[in-house]
Amino acid sequence: MENSLKTTRFKTRDSINKAKLRKRNIRKWSLDADGKTFTWSNRLERVQVIREGIPYGSLEILSKKINSPVKVVLNIIGVPQTTYNKKKSSHSLLDSRDSELVLRISELIDFGIDVFNNEEEKFQRWLNKPNLSLRGVPPIKFFDTISGINEVTFCLNRIEYGNFA
Repeated sequence: MENSLKTTRFKTRDSINKAKLRKRNIRKWSLDADGKTFTWSNRLERVQVIREGIPYGSLEILSKKINSPVKVVLNIIGVPQTTYNKKKSSHSLLDSRDSELVLRISELIDFGIDVFNNEEEKFQRWLNKPNLSLRGVPPIKFFDTISGINEVTFCLNRIEYGNFA
């Protein structure tokens, strides 16, 4: 009996070309909150945005990006609901730690959607599903620290380049 599934060899050259192309295209990140757009395209620009601070309203934008209630984002960032309500209504800015988490999570979400070929629903399911390379923990549970965000980014890189081990 013949195997009806055909497998093709991994094309290393195609993967290298894709990486080169990505390197040439400078990624510009942006986050809209409280009527203001925050943009950055490299780490130094990100540091500047973090130092200036981003509004509490950005947490609502982040919740829409991950398709979860604001309460989930508040738990990730570590902000009580009452503080969020008060600070959002007075258009206050997040401190630098929280601003950095929001920006890094936003970058990760954009990258993840790109890895999943702009299939947002598929990416959002992946975020909430236990992941073997993260010791069976869903990736979204790692969003509370920069190191955790980096681990999820490494997972997405492995998916992007076909290295699941």
